[in-house]
Amino acid sequence: MATDSAFLIGILVLCCWAAMADAEYMAYKDPKHPINHRIKDLLGRMTLEEKIGQMVQIDRTVASAEVMKKYYIGSVLSGGGSVPAKKASPKTWVDMVNDFQMGSLSTRLGIPMIYGIDAVHGHGNVYNATLFPHNVGLGATRDPELVKKIGAATALEARATGIPYVFGPCIAVCRDPRWGRCYESYSENPKVVQAMTEIIPGLQGELPANFRKGVPYIAGKKKVAACAKHYVGDGGTTKGINENNTVTSKHELLSIHMPGYSSSIIKGVATVMVSYSSWNGIKMHVNRDMITGFLKNTLRFRGFVISDWEGIDRTTSPPHANYTHSILAGVNAGIDMIMVPYKYEEFIDGLTFLVKNNSIPISRIDDAVKRILRVKFTMGLFENPVADYSMTKYLGSREHRELAREAVRKSLVLLKNGESADEPLIPLPKKASTILVAGSHANDIGNQCGGWTIEWQGQSGNTTSGTTILEAIKNTVDPKTEVVFNENPDASYVKSNKFSYAIVLVGEPPYSETFGDSLNLTLPDSASTAITNVCASVKCVVVLITGRPVVIQQYVAQIDALVAAWLPGTEGQGVADVLFGDYGFTGKLPRTWFKTVDQLPMNVGDKHYDPLYPFGYGLTTEPIKDN
Repeated sequence: MATDSAFLIGILVLCCWAAMADAEYMAYKDPKHPINHRIKDLLGRMTLEEKIGQMVQIDRTVASAEVMKKYYIGSVLSGGGSVPAKKASPKTWVDMVNDFQMGSLSTRLGIPMIYGIDAVHGHGNVYNATLFPHNVGLGATRDPELVKKIGAATALEARATGIPYVFGPCIAVCRDPRWGRCYESYSENPKVVQAMTEIIPGLQGELPANFRKGVPYIAGKKKVAACAKHYVGDGGTTKGINENNTVTSKHELLSIHMPGYSSSIIKGVATVMVSYSSWNGIKMHVNRDMITGFLKNTLRFRGFVISDWEGIDRTTSPPHANYTHSILAGVNAGIDMIMVPYKYEEFIDGLTFLVKNNSIPISRIDDAVKRILRVKFTMGLFENPVADYSMTKYLGSREHRELAREAVRKSLVLLKNGESADEPLIPLPKKASTILVAGSHANDIGNQCGGWTIEWQGQSGNTTSGTTILEAIKNTVDPKTEVVFNENPDASYVKSNKFSYAIVLVGEPPYSETFGDSLNLTLPDSASTAITNVCASVKCVVVLITGRPVVIQQYVAQIDALVAAWLPGTEGQGVADVLFGDYGFTGKLPRTWFKTVDQLPMNVGDKHYDPLYPFGYGLTTEPIKDN
C-alpha cells in the first residue's frame, strides 16, 4: 500500500511539474509559431495599461529604462537633432538604445520597444554618416535601382547605431516649390515618385515570392522598418504652405498623391505616417475615411499607422486646446502609434479615460496593438531585441560614400552649356593656368547637405565629415592648375586677374519644413552679387545648390553654363566628376523650372504650361578619356 501511495504522489508531482511548465510556456515567445498566432497569444495576456503603452512613442530626451518599464512604452524616437551627445560615436548610440530596451525587456511580458529616427537622405542625425542627395536630386537620376541601393546603405548605417526603424521615405508629390519640404519629394510627377518607392525593398529587404499584399516585411538584422510619409496630399497644399490645406477632388488626390502609397504597401512597407496637412478642410490626423476606410480597408495595409510629431495636438487651433478631443478623434480615425513626444503621461491618462468610458472601443485599441506587434514580430525584435557593436563599421563606410558619389553624378542636371551646342563650356578643361572658385556653397558641407543634417534645420559650416565641392575641384584638376577661392569677389578683383574660367557655387541656406516655405523663391543677395560680379568678366559655370527650382531667369543670359546640383550631400566629389568630364551629365529635371513665381503652381500637363525649363529637361555630355 505504501508503495502504491508513493507511486501516486510521484505521478501527481510529475503532473504539477508539467502543468507549471505549460503555464510558463508563452507561445508568443516561440518563433516557430506563425506571427498571427503569436500576436493573438500576446494580446490575450495584455492589460489595458500594457496595450496603451504600446501605442505611445516618446522622444529620447524624456525616456529612461525606468520610464519604459513603468509605462510599458512601445517606442522611442530621436527627433531632428536629438542625439545622445554631440558627435556621438556609433557605440554611444548603441548603448543608449540598449539602455531603453532593457527597461522594456524588464516588464512583465518583456515586449521590446522599437527605436525610430529620421533618415531622409542617409542617417542624417549622426556624425560621420554618409549623406546622400536629398530626394529631389534622386528624382533627377530616374534610377530606381540606385535608390534601392541607397535604401540598403541607409539601413546598414541606421543599424550601425542600434536603430531598427526609420521615418522614410517621404513619398510626397510636391506640386509647388514654395513648399519648404519640396526637396524631400522625388518629383512633381506621381509616376517618378512611384518608381522611387524601390527604396523600400532597399531599406526592408526584397519580398519573398507570393508574399501577401499589404503585410509588412523586414528581412532580418541588416534591414530596418520603413515609413511611407506623409499620408496623404502633403505636397499639394495651397501656395505650398507647410501643414496647410490641399484643395482637390478625390480623383486628383488618388491619381496624383496616392500612387506612391499603393506601391509602398505592395512592397511591404511596415508603417505609414499621417500628414499634418488637411484635405478639403479636414485634418488628415482625424480623417477616418482616409486612414481606416481607404488605407486600411481599401489598400489592405496591415502595418501600423503613426502620427507625426505632436500631430494629434495640431488638430485643434491653437494646438493642444482640447487634448481629450484630439486623442479621441485621432485614435478613432485609425492612428495606431502616437508620437507624443514629451507629455506621455497626459496622453496615457487621456486615452485610458476614453476607453474606460466607452468613447473609444477596446476593439480599436486591439487593432492598433495587433498592428504594432505585427511589425515588431516581423522585424525579429522578440528574438534580437538588443543591438551589438558588430555593425558599427558600416557608418560612413567607403562603399557607401562611393555610392553617394555615384548618386551625386547622376543627379546633376545641365540646364545650359555655352551659347550654342557648337561651343560647349562643359566638360571643363582640367589643365588651365588659374581657375576662380566663388560662392557661399563652394566650401561648406552644411550648405551642400541642406536640412535634416546633424540638426533638424541643418546649418552652414563643416558640421560633419565629407568632401566640399572646392576640395573636389582641387582633387580633380591638373596639379599645375592654380585654384583660387574667393567666396565673395568684387567685380574689380575678377577683372584684374586673368582667370581661365570661373565656377560659382551658390544656393539656398539650409532649412527644413515650415522654415523653408518661401513665397518669392529668390536666391540670397550674396548669390546674386557673386553671379553678377564673376560672370560679367570671365567665362563662368554657375552651380546651383538648392532644394528646388529658384528664380534665375534674369541671370541666364550672362551665365555661360548652368547646373542644378540640388542638395548633393556629403560627397561633393561627384560634382567635380561630371563638371570635368570624367563622367557625362545624364540627370533630368524632376520638377518644372518656372520663369516667375507668378506662374506657380505650374506642373507638367497643365493647360498654360510655359516654363523656363520643362519637366524632364536636361542636356547631356559624353565623358572624355584624356582631359
